[in-house]
Parts: sequence; structure tokens; C-alpha cells
Amino acid sequence: MKDILLRHQFYPDSYIREILSEVNNIALVGASPRPERDSFKCMEALIARGYNVIPVNPNEQDNLILGRLCYGSLKAIKKPIDMVDIFRSSEAAFGITEDAVNIGVQVIWMQLGIRNFAAAKLAEDSGLKVVMDRCPKIELEKNILD
Repeated sequence: MKDILLRHQFYPDSYIREILSEVNNIALVGASPRPERDSFKCMEALIARGYNVIPVNPNEQDNLILGRLCYGSLKAIKKPIDMVDIFRSSEAAFGITEDAVNIGVQVIWMQLGIRNFAAAKLAEDSGLKVVMDRCPKIELEKNILD
């Protein structure tokens, strides 16, 4: 477990850049239709950068968020997903990661303040890349891809 702690204390820009340049289809778990919420702002920014963002929130299932159909779960999405962006609690991240592994995603991304080392280990043991306690919107604002 010490190795995983060390791996996730710092992410080189090259690692973040590689992830953000390789993914296209992003499932955003914990999406909100409320413009004042960070998940809404992040989704909006990712869409503006050309990503195909699929909102996931059981409370908003079948509703539109930013013009995108919201799904109740990752398992309900019938198209390939490259990355799962988790806007839920650290405790919820493990179950979401299990679902993500089962549908064959490539990247687990946990938002600012979200860290779950058991979920990270599960993802890495399944061959996925992992980012914790970071926001892709903020990383993109750093012009990491330019």
C-alpha cells in the first residue's frame, strides 16, 4: 500500500497530459443540472474542449444536463467510456471504480478532495490509469495540452 500512496502524491504534467489527450468519452458520475455546482461547471468546460461527456446521476436519470441525456448508472451506458470522472464522496469511489472496471474504462479520475486508495489499487490492478484529488477542468485551464 505504501507504493500506491507514493504514486498518488504527485502527478507529472506528462501523465495528466497523456490522459487528457487520449480520452474522448467521459462519464461524469455525480453530474448536476445546477449551474452553480462544480460538477456542472466541469462538465461544461469538458464539453467546450471537445470531450463527449455523459452525465451519470440516478436522481437525474433520463433528464438532460447541458443537453446530454443523464444515465442512472455506469452500467446503463451502452457506448464505450474512456474515463470516469468521479464527483462523489471518497467512500463512494470504490463502488464506482468497481463498476468502471466492469465496463472496461481506461481511466479513473477522482475530483478534488476525493481520495480512495483501495479504489486506486483496484483500478491499477485492472490496468487502468488513476488520478485522485485533481480536476480535469483545472488541469485544462493550465493549458496542459497546448
